[in-house]
Amino acid sequence: MYYSNLVIDNKSRYTDELYTYGSHEPLKKGDVVSVSFGLGSKEKRAFVFETNVKPGIDLSKIKVISGKEEGISLNEEMISTVVWMRQRYGIKYIDGINCFIPPGKAPKPGKEKMPYKDLCKQNSGVGVLTSEQSFCLKRIEESISRKQNKSFLLHGVTGSGKTEVYMNAISYALERGESTIMLVPEIALTRQISERFAARFGRENIAILHSKLTKRERFDEWTRVRKGTAKITIGARMGIFAPSDNLGLIILDEEHEGTYKSDQLPKYETVDIAMKRLMHGKGTMILGSATPSVVSYQRCKEGIYELLEMKRRYNNVELPEVATVDMRRELRSGNVSMFSRQLKSSMEKTLSAGEQMILFLNRRGYSTSITCRNCGKTMSCPDCGITLVYHKAENAAVCHYCGKKQPVPVTCPDCGSEEIRRFGIGTEQVEEEVKKIFPEKKVERLDLDTAGSTKEINRIFKNFAEEKTDILIGTQLVAKGLDFKNVGLVGVISADVSLNIPDYRATERTFQLVTQVAGRAGRGERQGKVIVQSYTPENFAIAAACEHDYRSFFNQEIKIRKFMNYPPYSDLISVEFTSKDGDKALNRAAACMEYLKKAGLPGAENIFPPQLSEAFRGKDSFRYYILIKCPKGARNEYLYYLSFFERKERGKKNDCVQTIDVNPYSVF
Repeated sequence: MYYSNLVIDNKSRYTDELYTYGSHEPLKKGDVVSVSFGLGSKEKRAFVFETNVKPGIDLSKIKVISGKEEGISLNEEMISTVVWMRQRYGIKYIDGINCFIPPGKAPKPGKEKMPYKDLCKQNSGVGVLTSEQSFCLKRIEESISRKQNKSFLLHGVTGSGKTEVYMNAISYALERGESTIMLVPEIALTRQISERFAARFGRENIAILHSKLTKRERFDEWTRVRKGTAKITIGARMGIFAPSDNLGLIILDEEHEGTYKSDQLPKYETVDIAMKRLMHGKGTMILGSATPSVVSYQRCKEGIYELLEMKRRYNNVELPEVATVDMRRELRSGNVSMFSRQLKSSMEKTLSAGEQMILFLNRRGYSTSITCRNCGKTMSCPDCGITLVYHKAENAAVCHYCGKKQPVPVTCPDCGSEEIRRFGIGTEQVEEEVKKIFPEKKVERLDLDTAGSTKEINRIFKNFAEEKTDILIGTQLVAKGLDFKNVGLVGVISADVSLNIPDYRATERTFQLVTQVAGRAGRGERQGKVIVQSYTPENFAIAAACEHDYRSFFNQEIKIRKFMNYPPYSDLISVEFTSKDGDKALNRAAACMEYLKKAGLPGAENIFPPQLSEAFRGKDSFRYYILIKCPKGARNEYLYYLSFFERKERGKKNDCVQTIDVNPYSVF
C-alpha cells in the first residue's frame, strides 16, 4: 500500500488540512483522485500534495482512494505556489488550487473551442527598434539567458513602444524553449493585444484565458497550455495561473492598474504570484507602465526591481500638448456648461480637421446624486447604503454597488417635500450634450451601462479604430492601453473625480488616469492635444500629469506616504468580519483587535478600531473590518496570529466569517 497526503475539494475552513489516504498504485504529486470523505463517506475530489508519507495514525483507519481523474493535474511549481499563497494571504488550500484549474470536471470529448479563432494567422514580421527599445531589450534578454530571475520595471511614456519590447522578449524566450504569460488589466483589452500577437506568432501558438470564456473554452485553452501546444498565454488577472511548464517570462502590461489586485477570495496580488512562480525556474518578469505604481517605483529605488526607461515616443512623435482649464474661473465668468470654452472650441477644430476625439469622465450615469433641497437628504440604496445615481435612459435610481434599481422618488422619504433635484454629471449626460452640439457626428459611449459584454466592447473599439465613430465618451476603460492613430483631442471633463475618494491612493489614481487618458491623443503622425478641466488644477497630481512629469509626482507622493506610514513603508492588512447579525460581526472584530493588541506584536498601536464597511452592507449581512498598518517584516507574524484567532473562534458557531485582505487596493 502507498500513502499520500491529499487536499480535499471542500470549501469549509474546518477541512483545510492534509488528509492521509492509501492507494494500491503509486501516485504522483498533483494527481487528481476520488475519495470517500466525511459523514456518509461522500465521494469527493482530492489533490495529491505529498507522496511516500509515513502515516501517523492507525493504518486500519486509513481509507483508500476510489479512482483517478485524467485530464487535469498540478505540477510541482503550482503546488509550491498554493502552499505559499496559503501562508501569505491566509487562504485555504482549495482556494489556491481552484485558481490553477479550470472550473468543474473535464468536459466530455468534443470539438475544441478556441476563442478569437478569427485572429490573423499571418506573420507580421519584426518592427525596427529604437535605441531605447534596443537597450531595454538587451537587459531583458541577458536576464532570460542567464537565468537571473530579475524583475524589470519598464517605464515608458505613452506611445513609446513597450509592446514591441514585450514581443521581442517573448521571441527570445520562445527560442530558448520557454513559455510566457502576458497579462493585460482588462478583459476588454485581450482582443487588441491578441491580434498583434497572433500576427507575430500565429494564433495556434497563443492561448487566451479570462473569466468571460465559456467553461469549454477555458478547459480547452487550459489544456493547450498544459500540453505545451500554446507557449504564450494572454489574459487578464486570472491568466497568472496558466499551467505553463518551463515558465521563463511573465509580463504585466499597465502594471499600475488596480485590477491586478483580486478583491474576491482568494485576495491575491498578481505581481506577488508572478514573482513566486518565476522563482521556480529563475524566470524574468517585466512590469510595464507609463505611470508606475508608487510601490513599484520605490522597489526600483530599493534594488528589488531594475528600472528601464523609454522617455520618447516611437519615431520621436511628440507627446500631446496639454492645457489646463480652471473651472472656477469658467463659473465666475458665467459659463455653467460642463464644457469650458477652450474645450468646446478645440472640439470644433478637431472635428473640422477630420480627426477623432475622446471625452473622459470617470462617472457613469446621468446625475451622480438625487437630493432633497428641503431637508438635504441624499437618496441611498436601501440594501447597501451607497448613494444612488440617476440613469436617464432607464429613468431609474441605480446603486452602482449592488445593481438595485428603483423609481426616482417624487417626494422625499424623510420630510415629504417634492423639492427633489438631481446633481452632478455622468457619462450619460455628457453624451446627451455632445449630441446636441454635434448632431451630425457619430457618438459612442463606453461604460458599464453600454458595454455589458466583451463582444459589445470589442464592437465599440473596432468602430473607433476604423474611424466609423467620431467621438468616444467613456469612463476609465478608455484610458487603458488603447492605440488609435487618428485621435487629435482628448478632453478630461473633470480631473477631480478620483481626488475626492477618501483613500490614500487617491492622488496616485488621479495622476495615472489623467496621464493615461492624455496618452491616447496624438499617437499617429500629428501631435495631439489634451484639455484637462479641474476645480483644483493646482493639485500636485494634476499639475504633474499635465506636465508628463512622473518623477515630480513620485517625489511629492512618496514623502506623504512616508509621513503617514502608508505602503510602501508598511503593509496594510484589512481583517473583515461578515455576519447576518451586525452586532456579532462588530463584537468579533473588536475581540480580534483586543487579541492582537495583547499579543505584543510590533506596531500594535496602528491597529484601528472596527469600522462598518458601507460598501458591503447588503440585504441580509453586515461587514465590519479592522485595519492594521503593519510594519515591514511583521506581516507573517500578524497573519499567524490572525489564523490562530480564526481557529480559536470557530467552535463558537456564531455565524461570523473572517477574511483577510493584504494590501487592499481600496481601504474604504
